[in-house]
Amino acid sequence: MATIKLVKARQIFDSRGNPTVEVEVYLSDDRQARAAVPSGASTGVYEALELRDGGSDYLGKGVLKAVENVNKIIGPALVGMDPTEQTKIDDYMVQKLDGTVNEWGWCKQKLGANAILAVSLAVCKAGALVKKIPLYQHIANLAGNKTLVLPVPAFNVINGGSHAGNKLAMQEFMILPVGASCFKEAMKMGVEVYHHLKAVIKKKYGQDATNVGDEGGFAPNVGDEGGFAPNIQENKEGLELLKTAIAKAGYTGKVVIGMDVAASEFYGEDKRYDLNFKEEKNDGSQKIPGDALKDLYKSFVAEYPIVSIEDPFDQDDWEHYSKITAEIGDKVQIVGDDLLVTNPKRVEKAIKEKACNALLLKVNQIGSVTESIEAVRMSKRAGWGVMASHRSGETEDTFIADLSVGLATGQIKTGAPCRSERLAKYNQLLRIEEELGSAAVYAGANFRTPVEPY
Repeated sequence: MATIKLVKARQIFDSRGNPTVEVEVYLSDDRQARAAVPSGASTGVYEALELRDGGSDYLGKGVLKAVENVNKIIGPALVGMDPTEQTKIDDYMVQKLDGTVNEWGWCKQKLGANAILAVSLAVCKAGALVKKIPLYQHIANLAGNKTLVLPVPAFNVINGGSHAGNKLAMQEFMILPVGASCFKEAMKMGVEVYHHLKAVIKKKYGQDATNVGDEGGFAPNVGDEGGFAPNIQENKEGLELLKTAIAKAGYTGKVVIGMDVAASEFYGEDKRYDLNFKEEKNDGSQKIPGDALKDLYKSFVAEYPIVSIEDPFDQDDWEHYSKITAEIGDKVQIVGDDLLVTNPKRVEKAIKEKACNALLLKVNQIGSVTESIEAVRMSKRAGWGVMASHRSGETEDTFIADLSVGLATGQIKTGAPCRSERLAKYNQLLRIEEELGSAAVYAGANFRTPVEPY
């Protein structure tokens, strides 16, 4: 059995041009595995620590300290270990080498979650190499999952919130092709709706409103995740654009809508939500209490084919999470992102309080593959849905595509069908579906509960 011979880290760059950590694990049989970690823009306060250098270089966002922690502390400690023993290695890094704890568990404040996760991801890939099985199958085996499922893609096609320079308070407006028969057809539906949406936006707002920088240059209203970011004045306007584009593409009833509100971004100390928080001369006239925001969501659901609402309230507003889940959770999944931060302890609290009914799975929020799997297993046992997710600052690494199949999450969001760091994940899923052949199963309408709990 091949063992770990060397672990090497370096600083690379994500899709926003900010530094991030990449790690290579070299095995005793001379094979190697590589992984890189993403970074979020709207990050929950309960996420594990993303270690940054501070200072003037890269505006303080360098990750050389995290790189050094891998090269001088983590790497040497893992030499000789079996890369197939994912849990043993993750626990050793998190509990022994780092060992920092807060009220929500292991917080990675010594070495950095970005340092630990980069190694964890690379070790997982190395374990698959040693086992001589696809990464998605290795992940399934680690989790004890018996059924592989291709996820429904949730394309973020209209960008707002912290991901765009427009006035939209709500961060993401997504389309989900639940009526497709396979992942390949789901991509076809998503791409066609995306291009119809471009035409609808161009006609209503002008050419500038559709500019997504093809080569990375600045463009009016460019979105971090490849979606369009026209200067829409009202959130309902975004939903109307999606409804129109879906109809023009001929997929009414087959393509539905999801939202990521990221409400923590516009929650104030007065415990109200400011739907005009990005306006420079904001007079506060659009501040509303939690109950009013809840009723606004309910009106959206009544008028549009919405099946998923993520982070509808602030990460500490457990009261309104529980209220909306009780009122519409049977027909709409209420997804916890900032609320849960892929943390098993916060998932446990949310299950007890019935605060939501779906987990947003972001491996860099918690910082290891093992803890991510634990959060997913807990969620599935509670009857929740699970949506695997990228971050707005992404790399070309496709790990989460295999993760979504191996854990049978049933859903994945990794941006619009635009920009190669987003398409890399969708293209990997196309390859996986092709590789599985007749055994491939697409979640489709069962995206919330595609498999029995494992």
